[in-house]
Amino acid sequence: MLKAIPKNAPEYPTFLSKRLQDNVPKSLYIVGNLDLLQKTKLALFCSKKCPGQKILKAFDFARSLRDSQKAVISGFHSPIEKECLRILLRGQQPIIICPARSLEKMRLPAEWKEGLAEGRLLILSPFSGEQRRFTVELARQRNLLVAALSDEVCFIHSDPGGRIEELKPLVEKWKTPIINI
Repeated sequence: MLKAIPKNAPEYPTFLSKRLQDNVPKSLYIVGNLDLLQKTKLALFCSKKCPGQKILKAFDFARSLRDSQKAVISGFHSPIEKECLRILLRGQQPIIICPARSLEKMRLPAEWKEGLAEGRLLILSPFSGEQRRFTVELARQRNLLVAALSDEVCFIHSDPGGRIEELKPLVEKWKTPIINI
């Protein structure tokens, strides 16, 4: 069931205002277990194009995360991120999926439903019902939110000058630990 959490609600993550300042979402829209935001969260980012040697490392890293209890947060949009999600869904660790669109009228894939039923999956979006289609700008805003919510960030691969690369200076400014694989 879709739930909106306004910025002034007690369950809204207060540290988002510190990190995102003027870009903090007015509301977060969620489906699933909101308590997952209280866990230590590792963000996964990977550009659309990824060198072959990084792909195998990414899958090994996802398997190691699958056996941990660390929450993994991502948009899970690029091909490598999607494959990492498939690996993670076979485990028991918490997962936070942040689509770059509204959750309203979004059809949830069947493989997500088990995680939702078990309370180990949270689907979170800063976008209201009007943003039903993925855009580059919504992806940029979503990636910013994912990075701001995380306690650690893993950049599997970022194309030089690409949107993922733009996040690195912010993550460093926030003093969020970066994991390179």
